[in-house]
This record gives sequence, structure tokens and C-alpha cells, in this order.
Amino acid sequence: MKLQQWIMQHKNHLTLINGLLILLAGVSKFLFTWIFGYQLAMLIASVIGMLPIFLQAYQALRVKVISIDLLVSVAILGALLIGEYNESAIVAFLFLFGSFLEQKTLEKTRTAIHSLTQMAPKSALKITDNGRTESVDIDDIDKGDHLLVKTDAQVPVDGVIDEGEGYLNEASVTGESQQRKKEKGDDVFAGTFLDNGTLKIVTKRVGEDTTFGKIIELVEEAQDSKSNAERFIDKFAKYYTPAVLLLAFIVGIFSQDVRLAITILVLGCPGALVIGVPVSNVAGIGSGAKSGILIKGGEVIDKFSKVDTFVFDKTGTLTMGKPSVAAVKNYTDNFTESLKITASIERESDHPLGQAIVDYANVSSYVSVEQTNVVKGQGIIATLSDKKVLIGNQSLMVDHHVPLSKSIKKDIHQLQSTGHSLVMVAMNGRLSLLIGIKDQIRPGAKETLAHLKQTGIKDLIMLTGDNQETAENIAQELGITKVYGNLLPENKADYIRQLQKEGHQVAFVGDGVNDSPSLALSDVGIAMGGGTEVAIETSDVVLIQSNFERIAKAYHLTKKIALNMQENIMIALATVLLLLIGLIFGYIYMASGMFVHELSILIVIFNGMRLLLGTKKKA
Repeated sequence: MKLQQWIMQHKNHLTLINGLLILLAGVSKFLFTWIFGYQLAMLIASVIGMLPIFLQAYQALRVKVISIDLLVSVAILGALLIGEYNESAIVAFLFLFGSFLEQKTLEKTRTAIHSLTQMAPKSALKITDNGRTESVDIDDIDKGDHLLVKTDAQVPVDGVIDEGEGYLNEASVTGESQQRKKEKGDDVFAGTFLDNGTLKIVTKRVGEDTTFGKIIELVEEAQDSKSNAERFIDKFAKYYTPAVLLLAFIVGIFSQDVRLAITILVLGCPGALVIGVPVSNVAGIGSGAKSGILIKGGEVIDKFSKVDTFVFDKTGTLTMGKPSVAAVKNYTDNFTESLKITASIERESDHPLGQAIVDYANVSSYVSVEQTNVVKGQGIIATLSDKKVLIGNQSLMVDHHVPLSKSIKKDIHQLQSTGHSLVMVAMNGRLSLLIGIKDQIRPGAKETLAHLKQTGIKDLIMLTGDNQETAENIAQELGITKVYGNLLPENKADYIRQLQKEGHQVAFVGDGVNDSPSLALSDVGIAMGGGTEVAIETSDVVLIQSNFERIAKAYHLTKKIALNMQENIMIALATVLLLLIGLIFGYIYMASGMFVHELSILIVIFNGMRLLLGTKKKA
């Protein structure tokens, strides 16, 4: 038993040794004309190569499965018995190498679960009955416990705020990068971060019942559901292997020609089939990598080529994921000076809208600000040497009697209706600037979506944790007809399941931790390369440079790869069929048959390599 385990654990090493021995045999024969060395190397290569194949065939037979491993095993043994060591060695290597390629291309990563677990809260500050706080393990927190969350700390449980207020970064749950202000009575989620403020919360859900815990559970379930796909070759072997074995046996009995029967087994071994599908996968994946597209295996290629519905997250996927200044209305004679003053005041704030203004202004020096006063829920009042400046929302302007003309109100309405968050700037009682800030749409997104529609994609759908109105504005601009806002990760996952129940082949495109359940549950998960590590590891396709236009290219590429695989399968099956017919009717013999056999392998390899032609590396 230990020997069997060792052989299977070192299967890839045995494949390498087998290949090196075949190479050594070729050197012995063609460079040194040392025939004995050639035969010896091929014999040893055959024995080493057949060990894992024999074991796989034996293990399959124990559960009453006649696999292709059995056919290959009999073919190798038969070739050895008639002294065709080169054929037995080459057949073993081709089979093992094809298995190796398939294993590597179809292997699913399991590190995403570990990464998510590492991100989960480990401890919490529990408020005791006497009002003190103590750090306790997250497993010791129960429903109803009172907890303290400080600035820059992670919220450990799902709960409700009992006291305090602050800005939370909920990107790990909602996918939205912007901070959200929370106060007494608001819900908070495990795994989110308190960027500023102090909160006392009452625990509602802990451990696996939290929103973050459900994300981990959903990813685990979805990955398990994808790990049971059978290889095409195994399905084919269920019928093909017994047929070839039976044919060889019948021919051997009636012809009394053992060599002919063994020749049928050798030529019947579908070498081109074994290598054809993996080489198409590897060449196609290589072609994608050169274009900034990482495709994780042959199963992904098959599913992606059949996709009819694309579902998109909004923030960080359809948009850039960071709020920035998108529009500015100027009502002063000196726009540059007004913007410089605004940036000088906002740089002292940690609010994301203020940071967007500072980034937009991009000034080399700032003016001196004497005093600032934050008005809760409205903005900032600042004092300069010669100016009193108001920066905030419309309520701040109204409370300080800043006049808003009809044209200004029209500008306000126009920006709000197109999804902008507004920052208004008034100096000495007069409105100076109206700044519209929003998460910008990714370059090329609109054109890519239009192209996908033209290629026959039935539905383009947006799912987001953002509010419905903002989501609809983005969807209208992009030409997306179905949009659902205010969704948590489990809501997105449920929608994906519903689409699949209706018979759709679904591709989901996202970038955040909150997207990982949908990425894993969908038939094809596509992650933006600039997204979180968990999203990238959970997905099936990664757009390495976060280039949205690569989505359409990836879709077309998988269709080409799928067609190439089908071509290779047809070439392989046609070769085997012609060889067996030619052998039975006396037109094909061992030497000519093996020539055609090896030629067919080269043909499928070159056909697969066509996928690499004309591919240029993209930045």
C-alpha cells in the first residue's frame, strides 16, 4: 500500500523521468547509433511510465469501472510483449503528460476559503456589567452582548448601534468603496471597518450566522459544487475502452494472430485524443495570458463559450471604484483661486468626497486656513484671513442664507439627476462652486457591453449594494436594461441561482470580497485584476490589468478554444477509426500505423498551437 501511495504521489516525477529516458534513447540511437542503449532506455521508460497508469486502471476496476487507463495499460503491456519498447514508452509518456496538463489546467484553487477565514474578525472588545471593556475571543461572543468598536477597528459581529456614530467602510460586505455614516439604531456588519468614530453595539448575529460568515459559506459551497465535473475522456472511455478490448480479443481469437491483436490495442490507444484537448487548453490559456486574460482551466473554457447572460457588480467593475470629481460649475471670476481655497480646507478632512476634491485640484501649494468647524450632517465652515467659506450640502447653504438663483437650482437638479454627490462652496455669502462627484464609469465599458449584445448575449444585468437610483443612472448610461440595487452578498447569490434555475448559463463580473459568492456560484466568475485577492482566487477568469474591454475578447477566445478542442477530438477519433479499419482490411500494419498515429498527434498539437498565432502582448 505504501508503494502504491508513493507511486501516485510522485506521478509527475515519473512522467518527467519517462520523458527524459525517451530523449536519452533518441540520443543513443541517432547520435551514437547505440541500439542496445536505445532499447534499454525505452524499456526502462516503459516500465516507469506504466506504473501509475496500471495503478489507476486497477483502482478503477476495483469499483467496477473500465477506464481508458485500462486500455492504455493493456496496450503498453502488449507492446512490451512483442518487443516494441519505443511504442510502449511513447504511449505511456503521451498519456501521463496529457493527464498532467489536464490536472494543471483544471485544478481549482482552494486558497480563497483560507483567505476569507483570515479576514474574519478574531476578537472583540466586550463591555462587561461594570462598564469596563475586555478583549475576548470572537467565539465567546453571544447574541445580546454589548461591544465597543474604536476607530480603525474591525466590526466583529452583525449588530445594531446602541451609542455613538462614525463612518464605516463596508466594502467587504456591500462592495461599495465609499464610507457610510452610521449612528444609533443603524445596523453594522461583521468584517467592516470603522474609519473614524467610536461605537457601542449590541450583538445580533455571530460566527457563521453573520453576513461575512455567510460569504465564506457560500464560496465554500459553490466551489464544492464545481469540483465534481467528470473529464470528457473518462466519459468517452466508458464505451470506447471495452469496445477496443473486445475488438482486439475477437480479432485475436479468430485470426490466431497475437501480434495483430496487440497492434489493434496499440493503434487503438487514442494518443491524439489524450493530448489534443489539453494542448488546446494550454495554447488557448497562453493566448489569453498574452492579452491580459487569465483563464483557469478547460472546464472554464467550455462553460464560458456557452454563456448567454452576463451579470455585473457596479462599483469597481462597471465603475472605477473610487469617487472623483466629474463636473464643476463655476460662479466666480477666479475659478483657480476658488478651487485652491476649497482644496486647502478639504485637505484637513478625511471624508472621501473631500479627498476627491483635493485630488482634482492637484495644487502645489495651499492657502492658510485659520479655523475650521465641522457642522454635523452638513459640512465645514472655515475662516481665512479675508473670507468666510462654507463647504457642504444644500442644507448648509440654506441655513446660512446663501442665495441660490434659478439657474443654480437648475444646475443642482441636473447633477443630482445624473447620480452626482454634490459639494457646494460659498465664499462670503455667495455661491462660488458647485462640484459634482461620482464613481466614474470604466473606460470602454459602454462599447464592450454593446459589443456583447451584438454577439448574441441575451441579458446584461447589474447587481449592486448601492442605492437603486444611482444604479439606474449608471445602467441607463451603459445601456443595461436590468438593474437591482441595495443588495447584500446573499441576495446577489440568490439571484444567480435563480437565473441558473431558469436555464441560463451565467457569467458574473466583480472585484470585491462581497462578490466572491457570486463569482463562485456562477457558471463563470470573472474578476477584475485590481480587485481583492479573494475575488481573484475565487473566480474562473481574471482580467489581469482590470481592462474591461478584455471581457469581450475573453468570451470570443473561449469560443475559439472550444471549437479547436472539438476539431482535435474529431481528428483523434477519425484517426483511430481509419487505423482500425485499415488494419482489419490489411492496408495498415504496425510501422505504417504508428506513423499515422504519431502524425495525428502532431496534427492536433499544431492545430492547438494555432491559437497562439497573431497574439500580441497587451499592456
